[in-house]
Amino acid sequence: MVAEDLFAAAEPECSARPLADRMRPQNLADFFGQQQIVAAGKPLYEAIEADHLHSMIFWGPPGTGKTTLARLIAHRSGAHFLSLSAVLAGVKEIRQAVAQARAVRQTENRSTILFIDEVHRFNKAQQDAFLPHLEDGTFVFIGATTENPSFELNNALLSRARVYVLKSLTVEELEQVLDHALADAERGLGSQGFRLEPSLRQLIAEAADGDARRALNLLEIITDLCEGGDISRAVVEEVAAGGLRRFDKGGDAFYDQISALHKSVRGTAPDAALYWLARMLDGGCDPLYIARRVVRMASEDIGNADPRALTLALSAWETQERLGSPEGELAIAQAVAYLACAPKSNAVYSAFNQAMALAKSAGSLEIPIHLRNAPTKLMKELGHGKAYRYAHDEPDGYAAGENYLPKELEGLTLYQPVERGLEIKIAEKLRRLRLLDQAAKKNPERSD
Repeated sequence: MVAEDLFAAAEPECSARPLADRMRPQNLADFFGQQQIVAAGKPLYEAIEADHLHSMIFWGPPGTGKTTLARLIAHRSGAHFLSLSAVLAGVKEIRQAVAQARAVRQTENRSTILFIDEVHRFNKAQQDAFLPHLEDGTFVFIGATTENPSFELNNALLSRARVYVLKSLTVEELEQVLDHALADAERGLGSQGFRLEPSLRQLIAEAADGDARRALNLLEIITDLCEGGDISRAVVEEVAAGGLRRFDKGGDAFYDQISALHKSVRGTAPDAALYWLARMLDGGCDPLYIARRVVRMASEDIGNADPRALTLALSAWETQERLGSPEGELAIAQAVAYLACAPKSNAVYSAFNQAMALAKSAGSLEIPIHLRNAPTKLMKELGHGKAYRYAHDEPDGYAAGENYLPKELEGLTLYQPVERGLEIKIAEKLRRLRLLDQAAKKNPERSD
């Protein structure tokens, strides 16, 4: 039985539909990509073959086959297929879908698959509206989302559905999609006699950036601009040059790419760091956002091993603000390459985090009286500042044995420099000063 969509308008003539819609696979044999979940022996494949329907979430980038896979499951199982878009639908439409699913079960004795596209767009109340109907088997729920379900979907809904992760299609898989469209005379372009050189096919596939829908849309535009026969390289290059790579500001691709950049810098991999920087800029990321994150990297991962890193990162940020692109982007690239090559230390970052945790957990400990300010006569009479040792008047400018922490925390060590970069020298100095402190404690006499 052909899957149905009771919320869609009557299907237009095949020639009027976009190529990407016409070429939607009608069986798993024509479904390209996602072998990690639909290859023989994989759990989803076995469930489809055995007609064991269960509620599920398809999570993946655009154009990876989420909607198509839901339709194929309905087609294979003979289930009634209802489709809603969370962008347009609300609780009213959900209730209508429930009523139709119940009517199909009563009159036709068959199950219903309710497919929700962009399910992350539903709010908590709308997501909760599905739960009782999942429990009583009114329909099998399939949701599609480009966003991380862990963040965007209710735990109650997630606990009732299995999440399947779909991946961007490879260049080779996209080339198969293009070949299939060019060869199919019934639904595709096979009757029009177009011929596509392998190098141009690869160019289109690369421009599609893992998105089968985009690949077919590009092919349709290209063939519309050609008269038939050989497809022109000039046309392909012109059409393919217009697309940006996937970035998705605020979504998983956004955070995954900035994470990859940060970890490449931390891992002293300048080539990888520059690649991820270029990927983000190519995808449309605001260079000022990257500049701000580069400043964070300079403090978190380089720190005092090379203090110049922070200065260079701030200079790159300022250059971007003052000059814009492309000069500012080059300055950011310079900072990224420098940070990636610089000696690494997270000693300050770790010490600061420990200090913040201690400040929150230890309460308002008393400030030692010798460290307190004494701007008035009363404060002096109370002993504020008494016995404070002015470090500049001490040998080597250091008051050996002096305590600057609350009494309860005396002897605490937070900052532990690493044996890299400038922190080698800092560590040597701190070790020498601690030896002076130990000597002073053995000989407690000191000037007041």
